[in-house]
Formats: sequence, C-alpha cells, structure tokens
Amino acid sequence: MDTAVEGGPWIDSTSPATAARALFFGILLLMAGNGLQGSLIGVRSEAEGFDVATAGVIMACYFAGFLLGSRWAESLISQVGHIRVFAGLASTASTAVLVHALFITPVTWGAMRFVTGMCMAGLYVVAESWLNDLATNETRGRLLSIYMVVTMGGMTIGQFLLDAADPDGFELFMLSSVLVSASLVPVALSASSSPPLAVPEPMSLRELYRIVPTGIFVSFWNGAAVGVLIGMGAVYAVAVDVPDSRIPVFLAAPLIGSVLLQWPVGHVSDRVSRRAVMFWVALAAFGACVALAAAPEGSWTAIALMLLLGAASFPIYSLTIAFTADWLPQAKLIAGSASLVRINGVGALFGPLAAAVVMATTSAAAFFWVMAAANLIIVAYLGFRMAVKEALPVERQRRFVAFPARASAVAANLITRRRR
Repeated sequence: MDTAVEGGPWIDSTSPATAARALFFGILLLMAGNGLQGSLIGVRSEAEGFDVATAGVIMACYFAGFLLGSRWAESLISQVGHIRVFAGLASTASTAVLVHALFITPVTWGAMRFVTGMCMAGLYVVAESWLNDLATNETRGRLLSIYMVVTMGGMTIGQFLLDAADPDGFELFMLSSVLVSASLVPVALSASSSPPLAVPEPMSLRELYRIVPTGIFVSFWNGAAVGVLIGMGAVYAVAVDVPDSRIPVFLAAPLIGSVLLQWPVGHVSDRVSRRAVMFWVALAAFGACVALAAAPEGSWTAIALMLLLGAASFPIYSLTIAFTADWLPQAKLIAGSASLVRINGVGALFGPLAAAVVMATTSAAAFFWVMAAANLIIVAYLGFRMAVKEALPVERQRRFVAFPARASAVAANLITRRRR
C-alpha cells in the first residue's frame, strides 16, 4: 500500500473542491504535454522525410496503445495503488517523449506513440477514479463537464506551445516531457491514493445493438472522424505547407470549437428530439469538411472553418452517450456508456489509418474528405433511423452531459444517473 495512505494526502485537504482543483491542474499539465507531443510528432514526421502513410501509422499507434492501456492500468492499480501507477505511467510517458528525439526512425516513433497511448489511458483511469471518488450525485455532471473543458483546454495550450521553440530542434521534446512529469506534482501531493477502482464491465455488442444500435454506429464513425482530426491534423498542415506561424492556430481551432457548442447543443437536445440534433450537427460537420477541402490551405477562412468543424464534431460524441443513456434501463446505463467509450476508441484507431492510406494514394485534401465521408455516413444512418423508428419522447430523455473526446471507461461512472 502507498505510504501516503497512512497519513492521508501529503497536502492535507478535507475539501473535495480543493482536491479536485489540484487534480484538474495536474490533468491540464498532462494534456498540454500530450497535445504538444502529438502535434510535434506530426510536424517533425515530414521534416524527417517520413511519407504521409508512415506518419499516419505512427499517429494511429497512439490510439492502439490507448485501447489496450486501460485494462493494463486496472491490473496495475489493483496491485500497487493509484499514486504509484500515476507516478510510474507519467514517468514512462515523459521518457517516451525524449526517446523520439534520440532515435528518429519510424519504428521507434511508432513504438513510442504506442507506449504513450498506453500510459495516457492508464493516467486517465487513475484521474477518473479520483474524480468518481470526489463526486456526489449532485456534482457528477459538473465534474464531468469541467473534466472535458480541462482536457480540451490542455490540448489547446499544447498546440500553441509549438511556437515556443524550433520544431526541428530538441527543445519542444524536452518541454513536452517536463509538462508530463510536472503533472505528477499536484496529483501526488493532494489526492488520496486509494479511491475505489470502479471499472464498468462492458455490455455485449449484441445486447447493446438490440437496445440502441444508433449508439454503436454513431460512436464508431464519430470516433473515426475525430481520430482523423486529432491524429492527422499536423500531418496535413505540414503536407500542404501551412505557414509555421499558423500551424498552432490551425490545430488549436477545432479544440477551441469543441468547447463552444457543447452546452448550447446539449441544452437544445434536452428539449427536442436528441436524434434530430445529432443529425443536424453531423450535417454541419460534413458541410465544414467539404468547405475546408475547397478553402485555401492555411488561410484564416480555413482556420475559421476548422473551429466550426470542431464545434460540430466533438458534441456528437456527448450526444451519442446521452442518446444511448436515454434508451438504456438504469441498471445498464454505466455498462452501456462504457461500451460506447471503447467503440469510439476503435473508431479513433480506424480513422487515422484510413486517412493515411487515402492521403498517400490521392492527395493531402483527402484529410477532409475522409472526415466528410465519416460524417456523411452518420447523417445517412440517422436519416434512415428517423424514417423508420419513432423518436423517444422528450420527457423520457436524461440530462445532457459533456463527455471528453478521449476518456477511459471509468469516466462513465460520472454520467448523471437520474432523468430530468
């Protein structure tokens, strides 16, 4: 058992709000370092002579590691405790960043992206376990919303840090490593080391499909679209020669947009058919992709459209979680939501791989066309379902909560369990 357990947290805090602030600050630093690393790898891939397909596979390795990392971390936590796992994974992730700068080969970078993905998934499990321990029935939705803002805010900060030094040098790798390592400090000094590890067991795909097939379908394809957006954005920007000064803004725009419409869209979806809201938001994401394919590369018009794309794409995941929760019985709510998290992760792995192949065989503009195709599939499917399946009455819908684009299944425990 961790030594911190004997005397409680190293910074004694009986206030859940204070503990949550420290935890959120640690997550902010972690996501800033992770966001910087992801974009830096995409930018450096071209400078090191890696082709688009190779860069795409390297970026997809992160999502592969993320898929496997949650289960691995759960086993570690049960053996040595939360703080030790957080410290070990943060140190490993920090080291993996530096290995990129020491050994510049596609195999090494792919392996390190895989390791980073595994570590990040495990760090999410630890952080979300603490959040779940701090949450009450009255604060679950608020904590989950803050968690979403902090994760997206940290990633946004990471994009702007690309301007802090020359991407062709060693400094940005060091900065990313420092941020990941620094995230350990507020967490280790203020968080309890032994919250209960509540990992929902996933529902079988057969059962989930029988109850709410729309949740499975939309979660996968939205994961694919957002995976392309996050994983291949930097690769695209360098491939089409977006000016260096605009790359951080170009990459940050969809992350900023991800926060702007979460609550307005959720507010509307609580008052009308949620499926119809999903349809129109996906249609907006499709339209933004088509417009981006025609817009001048790296222009301010393209940046504005990237903001719109993020504002439309990211809420779809939260809407899918909420829509699925509307149809599931209370006893199945957490398990069903956890299954969607994993399905979305599979989509996030598939998307960058597909985009890499299409971009390599056609042109860099396929970056937008792959996302457009994924969103069009969602639109077509939802249109079909609206034609053949009656919508759930609005009064039976649960309250909308903003759900992070990348989270582990443990975050499903934070979903508000009560109906309106």
